[in-house]
Formats: sequence, structure tokens, C-alpha cells
Amino acid sequence: MIVKVFDLLCANDHRFEGWFASGADFEQQRNLGYIACPMCGDSQVVKVPAASYVNTRASDRSVKSERADEAVPAHTQYANFRSSILAKVVEYVVKNTEDVGREFPEEARKIHYGESPERKIRGTASTQEVSELREEGIEVVALPVTIPAGKSH
Repeated sequence: MIVKVFDLLCANDHRFEGWFASGADFEQQRNLGYIACPMCGDSQVVKVPAASYVNTRASDRSVKSERADEAVPAHTQYANFRSSILAKVVEYVVKNTEDVGREFPEEARKIHYGESPERKIRGTASTQEVSELREEGIEVVALPVTIPAGKSH
């Protein structure tokens, strides 16, 4: 499966990566509220230009430079570790968790309240559902990537 990696920016100026099957997949997940900033949980996320894909022809420099200044605040911090650390994290999560899909919020509650056996799970949840889980004291971590369908332990 081919995975598209997009640079994303939340309304709080946190920049992060997201992995998607396509641009349409990104749009669909964003519209459903499935994409959230891993640093603050904000779901107002947009795609921003990736430095590695910026055209450097002289005629395009001034336009691209202006866009880059608008999209990326000067105080944003970056790390380039996609190919090693992040890939290992995703691989670890896939191998060591059970994919419960859209049942994630319900199953996380059952585990938290002792109604289901203790185990590590992953799945999808809207920003609202994540907020409600956190308010109940349930630990939830947002992943900055989308795990392709069919990848489970």
C-alpha cells in the first residue's frame, strides 16, 4: 500500500505529520473529526507545504516564500525522524495493540471501569470523544499517523 505523508498544522501552530492512503482519505478523516494534533488535541487541522516538495525555480520563489511565512510560525520546532523512530513507533503500536476501530471510546471505557479485560487497544475517535474520555480520567494518546486499514496485530 502506498502511503501519502502530509505536513499538517493545527490552529495552535503545532506542526506534525499525518500518513494517509490519499488526499481524499485525509479530507474525509478531517471532516469526520478523526484527525487531531498529537500535542494539543485540536482538530482544526490543515495541510501545509512540505519543504522537501517546494519548487525552487526562481520565478516561483517569491510566491512560495510568502506562503511559507504565513503557514509556518517562526517559533515552530521541527524534527526529521520519519524514516526511523516514527516508523518503529507505528510498528510497535500495530504489533502490541488490538484494533477496535470505531468502538475505541466504548471499549476504552469498559477497560477503564473493569467491564472488559485489561489490554492495550487502538482505534478511531472524534476530538469530542477523546475529550470526554480524558475528562473521565481515561488515558488516551493521539497518534500523529493513520495506520492503514488491515494492519493489526
